[in-house]
Amino acid sequence: MVRLNQQLLDPTRSGREAEQLETSLRSKIIGQDQAIRQIVSVYQTFLAGMNSPGRPVGNFLFLGPTGTGKTRMVEATAESLVGDARAVIKIDCAEFQHSHEIAKLIGSPPGYLGHRETHPALGQDALNRYHTENLKLSFVLFDEIEKASDALWNLLLGVLDKGTLTLGDNRQVDFSRCIIFMTSNLGASEMASILKPGLGFAPPPDSSEPVPASLAEKVSRAGMEAARRKFSPEFINRIDKIVAFQPLDESELRRVLDLELGVLRRRFADSSQGTPFVLSVTGRAKGYLLQEGTDVRYGARPLKRAIERSLVHPMSSLIATGQVRLGDWIRVDFDPELRHLTFYKDAEDVALAEMAALASASTEQPAPAMAVVAPAQSSRAAKVRSIRSI
Repeated sequence: MVRLNQQLLDPTRSGREAEQLETSLRSKIIGQDQAIRQIVSVYQTFLAGMNSPGRPVGNFLFLGPTGTGKTRMVEATAESLVGDARAVIKIDCAEFQHSHEIAKLIGSPPGYLGHRETHPALGQDALNRYHTENLKLSFVLFDEIEKASDALWNLLLGVLDKGTLTLGDNRQVDFSRCIIFMTSNLGASEMASILKPGLGFAPPPDSSEPVPASLAEKVSRAGMEAARRKFSPEFINRIDKIVAFQPLDESELRRVLDLELGVLRRRFADSSQGTPFVLSVTGRAKGYLLQEGTDVRYGARPLKRAIERSLVHPMSSLIATGQVRLGDWIRVDFDPELRHLTFYKDAEDVALAEMAALASASTEQPAPAMAVVAPAQSSRAAKVRSIRSI
């Protein structure tokens, strides 16, 4: 006898693995919630085994201005799922502006020069290289797809629809366990005119406020219309998700700065040649980096260059000249009179156990961006001395 137990089901819930992916992406990508939701949705469909048979797991087209995180989103997805951002097979479409250059992807056909010498970039071995026992999934990125020739777009028609590619030597490549990403700057100028007419690409007048929902919809629509003008209908029809990346406002750029300082911490940890030290960045120094590296037309990329120019290069000189040594506490501040960052050694010979205490005791930076580069703990007691150097 069938027991009736009527329940209201919730199709908006995510499984544990999908939630882990979403959490990981949100910790790496700022201000692009729509793109994250789309990727998580496709991944959960793949986990449930409900993706269309004989087709790629997902076909994405990312639109939007430069510096909004399109390429970084793809790398973050691979990093979150297989643990390595380099697992993405990246195809720079600027290298395929002529039809004969397709041989770089599929190899030369029989009878052509280099038939047995070329190694196709989209071979099955390349796709399966980063498969693991737990996850057999590949990631292919066609960067700046609008710069490629029509020959590449026509080649992709079969890949996006049937999930197969025939190489120059007639071998078949299976894309059924692959997520294909395409990025493009199409529609960037139209998005600029929507956000602030007459002044080029810029955020709304109050850049500390997020872009209104209605304005975000107009931005997305402008990007999609630009894509439809550029690509053929049969190409657009084979794309599962078209996502327009939104420009970053001031608050989001501040969060990007914190992420970049975290990346810098890992760089110091990997390349400081075993010299444990702590680096804290004050609020004033962060404000200077934001001022120097914020350009709403170019997104977050100028911020990375400002960090390299104003923070990484001086710190490299301090390390190379021995001014920063084991157990040092280095504070980065901003001098409003000199208009540049200043570097202070606030403590030296600090044991690892005391480094966290120093960070929490900092009054200028309650939660500083720290670069703790330390393979082994020091048994010496902390010998804290305020020293102004440089």
